Order: sequence, then C-alpha cells, then structure tokens
Amino acid sequence: MSGKNLSLTLRVWRQTGTTGKFEEYKVTDISEDSSFLEMMDILNEQIIKNGGEPVAFDHDCREGICGMCSMTINGMPHGPLPGVTTCQLHMRNFKDGETITIEPWRARPFPVIKDLVVDRTAFDKIIQSGGFISIRTGSAIDANIIPIPKDVADRAMDAAECIGCGACVASCKNASAMLFVGAKVSQLNSLPQGKAEKDRRTLAMVKTMDDAGFGSCTNYGECQAACPKGITLDFIAQLNRDYAVAKVKDFFKSTGKKRAGGD
Repeated sequence: MSGKNLSLTLRVWRQTGTTGKFEEYKVTDISEDSSFLEMMDILNEQIIKNGGEPVAFDHDCREGICGMCSMTINGMPHGPLPGVTTCQLHMRNFKDGETITIEPWRARPFPVIKDLVVDRTAFDKIIQSGGFISIRTGSAIDANIIPIPKDVADRAMDAAECIGCGACVASCKNASAMLFVGAKVSQLNSLPQGKAEKDRRTLAMVKTMDDAGFGSCTNYGECQAACPKGITLDFIAQLNRDYAVAKVKDFFKSTGKKRAGGD
C-alpha cells in the first residue's frame, strides 16, 4: 500500500561561477516513499519542462556507499535523519507543506563547482599522500598467513567504513577534516601490512590536510554526529597519538640525536 503524497517548497542554492543565490520551487505529488534524490529528479524534470536549467547535484550509487550525494538539508549534512546519506533519506521524514532548504557543503577547501556540486579534490590529495602501502603484495595469499587479532581487524574495518563524503567537514565550524584523516590513517596504521608506512603516512596525510586549508579540530563533535557511517572521535584520538609519535621520531632522525634509552 503506497503512502501519501507531499506538497513542498524547496529553497535550492543555485550557483554558476563564484556567486549564487537561493531560488524557490514548488513541487507537488511527491510520494513519501521517494528518496530525497528521487524528489530532486522530479524537481529537475519539472524545471526542464518549463525551459529552465536543472539543478546540478552529485550522485552515483544511491545505496549509501559512494559518498557522492553531498547536500546540506535544512542546515544538516545529509539531512535530519542520523546515520544515513542523502540518497537513503526518504521523504516520509518531512511534513506536507514544509519548506526545505538545500545547500552545498560550506567549506573553503570544498569550492562550489555549480549549484550543489563541490570540488572534493582536497580529499583525493590526502589519500594520494599516504593512503597506500608500499610492500610487495604479489599474488593472493592465504588469509591466515598474517595473524591479526579480532579486535584489531574490527577496529580497522570500523575505520574503513568512512566513505569520504565530507559531511564531517561541512558540519564543523572550523571545516576540520580530522575525522576523515583519522579514519583513513587508522585504517592502515592498525594493520600489520600498514606498519612499515605508519610514521611517514601519518605525517604526510596531516601535512596535506593542513596545506589544503582545512581548519583545526576543537572537539565539538559535530563531525561524529553528522557522519552517516558512525565514525567516532576515537579515530581522531588515535591520529593525534600516531602523529605525536611520528613527529618525535622525525625530530630525532632529522637532527641525528639519540633518544634516551634508545638508538
């Protein structure tokens, strides 16, 4: 049995170039069973029918996996429902007659390309700087050849859930990327295969993050609340520990000094 239909007012950010503004649209007969992106598709069909330019927005898998569907909905990245991406958000979470404000991510390192589409190349550069291992992996080997404790494997898998959508940055008043970087660093630093690159990876990814213009973390926790995959502040804590150790090692290596009780 199908649900009821909604009539909505949409305030959508429209931008070409460096300036933009909100434009208002009315949509009717929107099924509450529709996803938010399906509602946006209906809006674009309506705009095209009236001879206008459709709203540009990112999307891909529409299964909550790729992280492309970056929209701020009523002031909240991915909308009002916790633990979901925009493509998993359904219109049943809104009321008939409601006004919905839709914006792109708001962060200097994520410049707006057009309308709701932002450039997240800064995330790609962070991954390129250290999101790999340099050891020779060769052909597939037996899964049990490198014993990994379950708690370590579980922690690495928890970190690997990060889909790089950028909601953490969009929700943070400082536009900090610490939750994203913490998850990516912790994912590899926790596993034996990533230990060889641990210090270099940590320093390189944090430096690339800083160079991209992301702000500092002040532990307000908006990032954790906005993350659709439940990445926690624990990974920021692990990043801070790994970074402190890597900086100390790098200091002694660069100065040629010896640590007390060590080489």
